[in-house]
Amino acid sequence: MLEEVESWLSTRSWSATERPLHRILAAKQRTGQTVSVVLPALNEEETVGDIASVIRHDLMRQVPLVDELVVVDSGSTDRTSEVAAAAGATVVHRDAILPRLPAVPGKGEVLWRSLLVTRGDIVCFVDADLRDFSSDFVSGIVGPLLTEPDVDLVKGMYDRPLGGAAGQGGRVTELMARPLLNMHWPQLAGFVQPLGGEYAARRSLLEQLPFPVGYGVELGMLVDALHLVGLDALAQVDVGVRKHRHQDGQALGRMAAAIYRTAQLRLARGHLIRPSLTQFERSGDGFEPRTYSVDTEERPPMVEIAEYQQRKAA
Repeated sequence: MLEEVESWLSTRSWSATERPLHRILAAKQRTGQTVSVVLPALNEEETVGDIASVIRHDLMRQVPLVDELVVVDSGSTDRTSEVAAAAGATVVHRDAILPRLPAVPGKGEVLWRSLLVTRGDIVCFVDADLRDFSSDFVSGIVGPLLTEPDVDLVKGMYDRPLGGAAGQGGRVTELMARPLLNMHWPQLAGFVQPLGGEYAARRSLLEQLPFPVGYGVELGMLVDALHLVGLDALAQVDVGVRKHRHQDGQALGRMAAAIYRTAQLRLARGHLIRPSLTQFERSGDGFEPRTYSVDTEERPPMVEIAEYQQRKAA
């Protein structure tokens, strides 16, 4: 590990317990910064309501840490929107944001569009499939942005159990993202959960970043933020244990392909020879190939979008 990273681990890796809520609130009042929480959601009716309820109760009613809670529905066919609204979240459909630009499927697309329907100086993203959710996930990762003026982006770090085994989750991280980062961006080797969906950043940083439309968004954002603001402006906070719905192996393969493509683009700024992935499923006649396209689109920095510029000027 680079000496720079060892130093970073000692100065930019914290536990959520290091910043009590009263200290975070005092910093928020002193600086006057506002906080938005965004939940990107696709068919998450079983969990999105509980997450929204905990945030509303703990961080909006009991204490005024979160100023707005927005669920961006990316095309759910279940009751995700209704459940989220009943829990007190503001629900916006992906297609209603920037309608002149047709939306494409993908998590990164939803995160990018969320910048147009939120106003917080700090934007915190939380995946909508978490179980046994604790509001520490929000206060823990937002805290350093309120107390440390030279920190611009904070990732959550946590244990990820799989099937009752501690630390066995995050398979794409261990098999794809971590090797890529260690080999090509060794300054980022200290991140425990580089692909984690729980992180917060200053709007002033997010609006300058391109957003891969799919699962490559977390890796792309981390790499681009490193180049834009430097390692010392990045941090991570231990928020405990993350429990969520796990994907099957083939879904993880498609996720890994999108992440590899995101890395490849940043390494060479070239083009993929074949932006697709073929996988195999057993059928009655043997193994049947199924080919999936790999996300090849990225959204430009939000600050370049006319509607966003107009809103900032208003």
